[in-house]
Amino acid sequence: MRIRLLYFAIGLLLLTTPLLAASPDPVNDDQKTLYALGLAISQSLGTFSLSETELEMVKNGITDGVLKRPQKVDLQTFGPKIQQLQQARLTVAAESEKKAGAAYTAKAASEKGATKTESGIVITTIKPGTGATPKATDTVKVHYHGTLTDGTVFDSSIKRGEPATFPLNKVIKCWTEGVQLIKVGGKSRLVCPSNLAYGDAGSPPVIKPGSTLVFEVELLEIVNN
Repeated sequence: MRIRLLYFAIGLLLLTTPLLAASPDPVNDDQKTLYALGLAISQSLGTFSLSETELEMVKNGITDGVLKRPQKVDLQTFGPKIQQLQQARLTVAAESEKKAGAAYTAKAASEKGATKTESGIVITTIKPGTGATPKATDTVKVHYHGTLTDGTVFDSSIKRGEPATFPLNKVIKCWTEGVQLIKVGGKSRLVCPSNLAYGDAGSPPVIKPGSTLVFEVELLEIVNN
């Protein structure tokens, strides 16, 4: 199903290209909508990490398919290889991210006040709490700010202006473990290795495969169930 959707999305990209060719910068609402469609489609291709030359080859396949030209390869033979290519690219990307993340984590662990848990989380107290600490089975209310190691914000209850409430055993492993080390009223910084976050899959398009994540978490309340 995902492959079919990918074919459909790329086909739409090809069909819209002639409309935008005469005016590279979108001017009216229709062109801006089509341009937005192109951006959305590009996200579905992000996991392939295509070079410009590779993207041209993809376009060639689209052109031959949409215009019913003779196919240069057998789709039954090479279609199944699409997922293999995607997985291979994801693996390469993840290894690169994990290497960079390991260096970032090591530096964070060496900073004053930082503690590294046995699992690999680096936790630093920003503001000590005075209340109770939650259990993994508790529901908690928190304010948090999540970034990549380069500072890119990917999620923030603070920006939304509303705390988040969730069962502590229904989130990424880094949170399940790390928030249990924070007392109510306290705020800590968590550096989360990829294996305790979104792993080799990541959470495209913002969180790349193998990404180390950084959170500032303030524990506001342990919610009574």
